[in-house]
Amino acid sequence: MTDRIENMIIVGSGPAGYTAALYAARANLEPLVIEGFLWGGLLQQTTDVENYPGYPDGVMGPEMMQQFRGQAERFGARFLTDQATRLELTNEPGGVHRVYVGDEEHRARTVVLAMGAEHRKLGIPGEDELGGRGVSYCATCDAAFFKDRETIIVGGGDSAMEEAIFLAKFASKVTIVHRRDEFRASKIMLDRARDLDNVEFLTPYVVDEFVAGEDGALGHAVVRNTESEESRELPMAGAFIAIGHDPQSEIVAEQVATDGEGYVLTDGKSTLTNRPGVFAAGDVVDHTYRQAVTAAGTGCQAALDAEWYLRDTPEVPVPEAMPAASPPVAQWAPSKPGS
Repeated sequence: MTDRIENMIIVGSGPAGYTAALYAARANLEPLVIEGFLWGGLLQQTTDVENYPGYPDGVMGPEMMQQFRGQAERFGARFLTDQATRLELTNEPGGVHRVYVGDEEHRARTVVLAMGAEHRKLGIPGEDELGGRGVSYCATCDAAFFKDRETIIVGGGDSAMEEAIFLAKFASKVTIVHRRDEFRASKIMLDRARDLDNVEFLTPYVVDEFVAGEDGALGHAVVRNTESEESRELPMAGAFIAIGHDPQSEIVAEQVATDGEGYVLTDGKSTLTNRPGVFAAGDVVDHTYRQAVTAAGTGCQAALDAEWYLRDTPEVPVPEAMPAASPPVAQWAPSKPGS
């Protein structure tokens, strides 16, 4: 532990974390970004990005994240390429939060949570190997690459139907593969998907394996009927997995308010959590849009919210011992500066 108390520690990276770092650095806050070993978030696992403003010719996801990171660093952001292992968040406005990397303690007046979310995977052979080569988790991001080609959606909820409806604008055929004859999707979303001429349903089936074609990209999937156990090959160029996301909020789950799925809750249109001086941005908050541009937007908001908090909240002397973290929060109970 050093004697330094940071103005801001950002836990996580990706578009939200790096944008927060950029704005905080330009405000002379010299933020410390604990970016994780797999820095850059989900865009590090993405190939072509064609829907981010300012890149008319598209950009590779890892290249974009390197540019985000470099821009923040240019203005004074500092980076620790390691994993935050524990947080101790104070409930006292103006107090000091502690973020640990192993046994190494870092202290800060504000913390921005930008840990993101992970795609929920099927966990089957070929899924990881063909990621970015036919297997995708975002139709909004990648549908245009499958124009006039056959595709599938795996899932049965509203997200799967939304993905299918969007993908159907591009693909020649979309087959929705679901393990049951009944769907979790709402009737209105299910009806919208069923009304499309190029959308078909394959139930009750599961995907057991993705197999590459001669060009090394996805060629077909092995699907199995869950009742008869009969398997068959389903030719396709693209497969979109829409079975949900897992927000990476475990590290703060007992200290900040979260919803039933683990997404961090924020106060109204702000990024303020129920802890004073603790803000959240990006996919750890957002279970609706989950786009790079929306994550970057909330990263900007978090940095501005934190800057205003530092400006308006008197500092509390640092105690020698950190009080124990509060018990899990059962409901939303914001503690705003000055309240």
